[in-house]
Amino acid sequence: MAGRVFLVNVGANASHKFQSPIFRDGRFELLPIPEDTCLSGDSLVKYGDLMSFYDPGKSLRQYISEQWWDRACHADPEFYQYTYGDNCDSAPRAAALKNIKPGDFMFFIARLVGFAEDRFLKSAGFFLIGYLELESVLAQVTQIPTHGELQWLNSNAHMRRAAADPSLLNGFWVFKGSSNSRRFWRAVPVNRDLASKVFRTADNQPWTWDSNRSQLQTIGSYTRSCRCVIDPSVPEEQEQADYFWRAIAQYEAFAAGPRSTDSILGLRAPRE
Repeated sequence: MAGRVFLVNVGANASHKFQSPIFRDGRFELLPIPEDTCLSGDSLVKYGDLMSFYDPGKSLRQYISEQWWDRACHADPEFYQYTYGDNCDSAPRAAALKNIKPGDFMFFIARLVGFAEDRFLKSAGFFLIGYLELESVLAQVTQIPTHGELQWLNSNAHMRRAAADPSLLNGFWVFKGSSNSRRFWRAVPVNRDLASKVFRTADNQPWTWDSNRSQLQTIGSYTRSCRCVIDPSVPEEQEQADYFWRAIAQYEAFAAGPRSTDSILGLRAPRE
């Protein structure tokens, strides 16, 4: 894979009142962050409407308390039309995404918590949950896109927000993935071993593992901001890129599964 790898932290984190479950076989469900409380409207998706990636007829309500079911969620990325949006001009954490080019990869990392026997366990970790192979970018959206653009934008969380409140056509960016983009069938653990072999800081140094901080805290700190973590065009990073893609294959992230176009937000199995 020749494209650069950008890392983007998504989904519920430790500050939220709910968690995204990962099961013993490596399958998982991703619960999005909450949408702004002031927003309402039919364009928004509520937590109570979210359906399982693996079984489109099964609700995700068992993983979140009833008080959240009528609350709108910000489901970004989405794997139906393969898009991700962010405020790259106004949010410093997302500024590096302005440098991503077609053919690069936007990998999503999420905090997942073990779930077994109908309850959450204490085992939380960070995992790679999928990626977009970038095909195109719609930058600085301040007006309703063209009809052709809307055909691949209408499932994106930022477009859903703007449909509910036009003032939120506030210059956000939307990234479109190619048909090679994937939501993983099984999550890929991001642990100290993988991070030490693959990822570097912005000044190309290995991550520092402070004994006073847990692995979870260290990984969360280094992935808080979106940025390029692997550039295969740099000779010394080619080996890192090879190791990275082998690690993904090892966890059978691309395993085949049921295909459906009916589930909300495209939380469906990867295309064959």
